[in-house]
Amino acid sequence: MACLVSRSGRELQRYDNQGRRQVVGCIPYRFKSCSDGSIAGDHKLEVLVITSQKGQGMMFPKGGWELDESVEEAASRESLEEAGVLGHVEDELGKWNFLSKRHGTFYEGYMFPLLVTEQLDLWPEKHVRQRIWMTVEEARDVCRHWWMKEALDKLVERLMSLQQQKEQNDDVFNAF
Repeated sequence: MACLVSRSGRELQRYDNQGRRQVVGCIPYRFKSCSDGSIAGDHKLEVLVITSQKGQGMMFPKGGWELDESVEEAASRESLEEAGVLGHVEDELGKWNFLSKRHGTFYEGYMFPLLVTEQLDLWPEKHVRQRIWMTVEEARDVCRHWWMKEALDKLVERLMSLQQQKEQNDDVFNAF
């Protein structure tokens, strides 16, 4: 059973040694399925974007990294709270320093891929956010944060590299 209340407040927030608030986000993704349940022939990658609470565009789930959790736990929690998805947090895509326009301060942001295994009907921020599955190209167009777009590009590069390695291994196996 998932918690249906988002954490709030800044008492447990992490800051780096330069005073930048540390935030963590995920790029929830899946491969589009055919109506028969098989994966589409072109392995169509879809990513999940959400609306901001203030209605200022689309983004990937992200929020503060708190003192009582690992960075991976924070990434998973934010995806659950903001997008209502559960899944496997994969290896970090990178770390970015960016200026928060809302607060006028620099943040340190970490991004992770999240291979979605479950999409919930109820989640903590269901009534303040919309979630939309879209193609990588669509997400790149609508995402409002440059650093999240860079993380998305890194995810695509990683997945393409893994697919190429799999194809090479299949070719070697099929040669025997």
